[in-house]
Amino acid sequence: MKDDKLVIGGHEFSSRFILGSGKYSLSLIEAAVKYAGAELITLAVRRTNSKEHENILDYIPKEVTLLPNTSGARNADEAVRIARLARELGCGDFVKIEIMRDTKYLLPDNQETIRATEILAKEGFVVMPYMYPDLNTARDLVNAGAASVMPLASPIGSNKGLATKDFIQILIDEIDLPIIVDAGIGRPSQACEAMEMGAAAVMSNTALATAGDLPVMAEAFKQAIEAGRKAYLSGLGRVLTRGAAPSDTLTGFLHD
Repeated sequence: MKDDKLVIGGHEFSSRFILGSGKYSLSLIEAAVKYAGAELITLAVRRTNSKEHENILDYIPKEVTLLPNTSGARNADEAVRIARLARELGCGDFVKIEIMRDTKYLLPDNQETIRATEILAKEGFVVMPYMYPDLNTARDLVNAGAASVMPLASPIGSNKGLATKDFIQILIDEIDLPIIVDAGIGRPSQACEAMEMGAAAVMSNTALATAGDLPVMAEAFKQAIEAGRKAYLSGLGRVLTRGAAPSDTLTGFLHD
């Protein structure tokens, strides 16, 4: 497992847990780094100083890679502008594309996401687009130069888990890029299931931020993701569609 690295745009990471920082706090980021092993943390550029006395940049350790996102963008042009601003601010070349016109369900605009991905990939960004899981969109994102594909599991902040499981599985099976399950993962067991499916990583925020014991939940996510990855790499056992099978070759029952 030591050599099993998450590779995104040529950059290697040991951890397969990514922290979304929408509900950021010092305790959240500390727990995610210390107990969940997070090496990538999102940064909403338009909300960096949304709290009067706090700046998220003061909380993120220097060894952690920043993943600026374009939260708040309503179209590709706005997303590109935010990404360029983040790079000028010294946040690096990683960018998570989030484009949402819908304010009720916060569903991503796949077509505008493709357009923004193509523009930014040509400018040398490591583009990680958030998208509604659709195979044709994922293929277009690959062709546009995406470094990964980040399908939503269920609506942002819902903690509902793998509502789009079947469609995410299609992406895992068909797309030759890291598939990072994003949005809606609310429990360690759900993160584990995503990893067992073959996902490359899991992003979560609300599940940790709303937990009763943040450090314990962060550690639970780390263990669940590692367990799911090990299970996937080991090759999961078969599933019978009908009947049962004995655990050894002996069948039938003993008789007097």
